[in-house]
Amino acid sequence: MMTTKDFEAKQIIFIFLQPKEIISFQNDNILIKTADRKIKYQITCYRIFALFVVGHFVLTSGLIQRSHKFGFPIFLMTNGFKLYESFGGHMEGNILLRKHQYEYQGLELGKHILMNKVKCQRENLNLQRDKSEELKKAIAALDRYIKEIEYYQGNLEGLLGLEGSAARIYFKQEFNNVQWGGRKPRIKNDYINSTLDIGYTVLFNFMDALLRIYGFDTYCGVLHRQFYMRKSLVCDVMEPFRAIVDHQIRKSINLQQCAEEDFQLVDHRYLLKWKENQKYIQFLMKGILQYKMDIFVYVQQFYRAFMKQKDAKDYPVFEMIK
Repeated sequence: MMTTKDFEAKQIIFIFLQPKEIISFQNDNILIKTADRKIKYQITCYRIFALFVVGHFVLTSGLIQRSHKFGFPIFLMTNGFKLYESFGGHMEGNILLRKHQYEYQGLELGKHILMNKVKCQRENLNLQRDKSEELKKAIAALDRYIKEIEYYQGNLEGLLGLEGSAARIYFKQEFNNVQWGGRKPRIKNDYINSTLDIGYTVLFNFMDALLRIYGFDTYCGVLHRQFYMRKSLVCDVMEPFRAIVDHQIRKSINLQQCAEEDFQLVDHRYLLKWKENQKYIQFLMKGILQYKMDIFVYVQQFYRAFMKQKDAKDYPVFEMIK
């Protein structure tokens, strides 16, 4: 399995293909060539952790072969960052791990994950310099929700209800630097919700790639219950790290890197303009990669704790410290 030292040298590569550009190979290097066949970008396969291809292109057997040979997953995305296919870069045959997954019952691990998530949201709010009375009340409310989740003894629906209530308080203050109607997943009714969806999609696929390294069944969750074609475990494990995306978007709004004019309104949905894709991926990945090693170590420790069937209190905790 991949070690911390191995992962440190790896890169997450996004390729935005323009019309008539192609992906080709030379020795063990991936080359991106322009329409006139000049080399636009080149990277060795040894350094790729995950490869994201945005836009339309011709898939060759060489790309698939190198994905399997060097152990990196390939994610194919539309121009709107919707994932439509992924392959490669996963371990097969970790039967004991999957046996533990299928046998797991209870809410303790789910509670542990949600407490970690709300603590990270609290830390995000605490990072704001101007502490208004409303912000202080929101931080105090999140503290109460952390305690409620910790001692909660009800069913899954009630637990998710606590998390949802905490989220409504959090988002109102996290984006108090703009006029905003609140978080509405996947509806894309404004540019902030649309940007959050993009950031969470990138984080989701990064986490999916990490979980595949260890052979998890990513469709079998411990908090999000099984649902047809939903990678519930990825949804679970990424929860504490969503705050990274939130914080980066708030900063990018303040720096005027993220703005409403970067989007076009199509059927009442805010969709990012193609020419802005690379800029948005750059600032969103900047936030995620700042915690690259923290995320890797978290997943590594999560795997070890799961294999040893430890108590929830012995699972890893992510902290927003940077």
